[in-house]
Amino acid sequence: MKSINKLLVATLLLLLSSYTIADAISPGKSKSETCLGCHAIPGYNNVYPTYKVPKLAGQHADYIILALKAYRANDRNHDTMHANAVGLSDKDIDDIAKYFESLK
Repeated sequence: MKSINKLLVATLLLLLSSYTIADAISPGKSKSETCLGCHAIPGYNNVYPTYKVPKLAGQHADYIILALKAYRANDRNHDTMHANAVGLSDKDIDDIAKYFESLK
């Protein structure tokens, strides 16, 4: 019985050790594809209204979460961002924010 318990513990530890930070942020990578069209281009300017589009790589996740939720609720005024955020769940927003925070 003790050897079975040891085997179960060893197996569990092996499985947990194979889970990496990359695994935790990978859902956000695919969910952020649309964002990259503007936010991954250095020096990109939005046409209307005209302003510099912020680079999101390395930005704090908490800030991105607050911003996306505000765009989703239309508390931050930008039609394109609202259109992109309105369909996102809280989980989607968390995943996207964690992904961008992980980038340098």
